[in-house]
Amino acid sequence: MSELFPRKQVMGFVFSMVLTAAALTVYFLDVSFAVGMTILLVTAFVQAAVQLMVFMHAGETEDKHAIYLNIYYGVAIALVTIFGTLLIMVWDM
Repeated sequence: MSELFPRKQVMGFVFSMVLTAAALTVYFLDVSFAVGMTILLVTAFVQAAVQLMVFMHAGETEDKHAIYLNIYYGVAIALVTIFGTLLIMVWDM
């Protein structure tokens, strides 16, 4: 009977809802900018990981190492772009 019930997807959905509620509390609670941004960044990255693992089935195929390598490469390129833009535009270098 356990194969018929999508336990992993339901738990992923519940965890996504909890993360969304945690991010929503930043709006309703009076927290500082730094604390609010920290909560939002952490919940966003964990939410992205949950989406990749549970709903996009990133680790369930035989080429999962290539998929994870592409994800790491994309994140690295995004971080270099973001921090490079900050370096040039904010710190005038």
